[in-house]
Amino acid sequence: MKFAIAIVFAALFAVVLAAPTSDADVTILRLESDVQPEGYNFALETSDGKKHEEQGQLKNAGTEDEAIVVRGSYSFVADDGQTYTVNYVADENGFQPEGAHLPNVPIGN
Repeated sequence: MKFAIAIVFAALFAVVLAAPTSDADVTILRLESDVQPEGYNFALETSDGKKHEEQGQLKNAGTEDEAIVVRGSYSFVADDGQTYTVNYVADENGFQPEGAHLPNVPIGN
């Protein structure tokens, strides 16, 4: 499972760094990461206004229900000049994003 945590972290990190940008002068202002056997944390901030922070924690370690619970947020400056922020949780209930610009559709029973 420790290897899976490292793979998930590496994949998410690669996606963030591989995002296309039209400004070749974007620099990384802050980059922090800490990967432990039971979880991880990372933070990234770039000069074009992008920010991404995330924490992952191993839940029910060593059991059949072992899973990683991820909490985080990211923000970016859109073409309209506004900064948009998404807060999210990803756990056994799936990916659950929230943001003022996202529709809030209740799920019926």
